[in-house]
Amino acid sequence: MAYLDRPFARYKDRQRGDGITKIKTIGRIILAVLFFAAGINHFVNSEFYLRIMPPYLPGHLPLVLISGAAESALGVGLLIPSLKKWAAWGLIALLIAVFPANIHMAMHPELFPEIPATALWLRLPLQALLILWASVYTRPEPIKTA
Repeated sequence: MAYLDRPFARYKDRQRGDGITKIKTIGRIILAVLFFAAGINHFVNSEFYLRIMPPYLPGHLPLVLISGAAESALGVGLLIPSLKKWAAWGLIALLIAVFPANIHMAMHPELFPEIPATALWLRLPLQALLILWASVYTRPEPIKTA
């Protein structure tokens, strides 16, 4: 009988009002800025990102630069209404793609003496939270009524 609840889902979304919409918009802007800045940092601080790369991956510098460009572009895409859904899906894919680098960091804390080992391990669940955050923007907007 869950299918009977479906027609009412949009009605419930409409009833939430503009407060939720404003929170989602602010969250989207924050997420966009975070990813744009992180992407730019790939170019500014390439050496750090090169140390993150697992040794089994080829072409470390191109991968660092491509992932940085993708992060920045997807961050900007989140700000463009017609692209935000696709940008959010792109960020989810990117977060999954870079997860091995985060595992590599956690498994080799000696390569990152400037970062506490606990912080390296906390990056792993942080990836899940970022994926969850981005997933909010993959859903269609509720229909607004006058």
